Amino acid sequence: MRKDRRLKMKTRVSRIGSYAIASSMRDHPHQPCITCTTFNILAPIYKRLSHKDQNCRESDYRAYWLARNDRILDSLLHERSSIICLQEFWVGNEELVNMYEKRLGDAGYLNFKLGRTNNRGDGLLTAVHKDYFRVIKYRELLFNDCGDRVAQLLHVELATPASLYRNNDTCQEILIVNTHLLFPHDSSLCIVRLHQVYKILQYVESYQKEYKLSPLPIMLCGDWNGSKRGHVYKFLRSQGFVSSYDTAHQYTDADAHKWVSHLNHRGNVCGVDFIWLLNPNRYRKLLKTSWSEAVFGMFKNQLKKASLTEDDAFAFLKADNDGDYITYLGFCEALRQLNITGHCHGLSVEETKDLWVQADIDGNGVVDREEFQQRIWKGTWSEQRDEHSNEGRDGAAAEYRQEQAVGFSVKNAVLFPSEVEKGMWPENYSLSDHARLTVVFSPVEMPICHFPS
Repeated sequence: MRKDRRLKMKTRVSRIGSYAIASSMRDHPHQPCITCTTFNILAPIYKRLSHKDQNCRESDYRAYWLARNDRILDSLLHERSSIICLQEFWVGNEELVNMYEKRLGDAGYLNFKLGRTNNRGDGLLTAVHKDYFRVIKYRELLFNDCGDRVAQLLHVELATPASLYRNNDTCQEILIVNTHLLFPHDSSLCIVRLHQVYKILQYVESYQKEYKLSPLPIMLCGDWNGSKRGHVYKFLRSQGFVSSYDTAHQYTDADAHKWVSHLNHRGNVCGVDFIWLLNPNRYRKLLKTSWSEAVFGMFKNQLKKASLTEDDAFAFLKADNDGDYITYLGFCEALRQLNITGHCHGLSVEETKDLWVQADIDGNGVVDREEFQQRIWKGTWSEQRDEHSNEGRDGAAAEYRQEQAVGFSVKNAVLFPSEVEKGMWPENYSLSDHARLTVVFSPVEMPICHFPS
């Protein structure tokens, strides 16, 4: 029976058209694989047909958007990924929605669409193939902030029992998130993107607690509108997530120039499309700690952009105060001047107070020079580890319980068109202003340690 299941899964995988999957099957012929594709398909309401006339949009010409989206669907169905996450899906056009739902549905996919708030016209589409997954729950997350952004969460389990790669019949569950973050048109909006990611992680965390889920793999897919140099990237890395494409190609966090995935409206090319993976055995800092670090990192970046040295920055925060310390009022004023607060999309009063508590390490009501250096300028934090961490625990083995779980290893990842993998944008590419990213994952058994609280 188990042999028949393996053969069935292998047959399904080998039907996928992507050469990423074909390559992985050659290298790992006995391991079942799942694949995930993320793609911003450029909504026709945003696609400009003329540089001279900015109001000439593809949405006004049915033949144009119909033909382009037919080609997009052809490419997706040829690739036949287990998971498809699309951004800028034109939910406002019934004909286009029906076309995607029919073609994907006929190919065996379960489809979930979500429009952006305030009838912006576009949104998200997440599709999972019935051969691979059973959907346990589907949730929608509305940010209700600048840009009317949204996110989708799918809680799924593998349709093929986990006994293919484990010694029992436990079902393997995964959390999949699809989102499209706000484009940072100016510096005041950078904090919004951090907020959006923070809300996603808070929501995922609360969902896991609500349903008392054991540690399980989490995949975050989408257009993050920020590169490997940005604060969102660093925030997700601090939470234990890894960029699947970079993992497959053994790129480091410093290799931001090695690939691109987007030609933006300003004519710049950058890598902004990611499939993030968090395995159940990964070390994770407390979410609130990572959030504070990320905001202080942005704070420091804004100070440096203003060409302030460490001494100048401390004096700026100290303002007119005669003592050699920073007061809460001076701290708030500095955040306001640097566009981190003081507008409808900035930090709330409560979030600002939380930051102040983090900065005031000894709790005496002021931040001295040493605290400024540790929390803001140098960003050194004591290590805090949560219940999912396997690292940094002292004591005998009897103090914790270890069990096996299933995570995923990254077997391969490709971007299409292939030129973007070399950091170049091809002139003859017309499917979208984004590249399509597909990642091959293979289940892997890993130990999970549960420590006493």
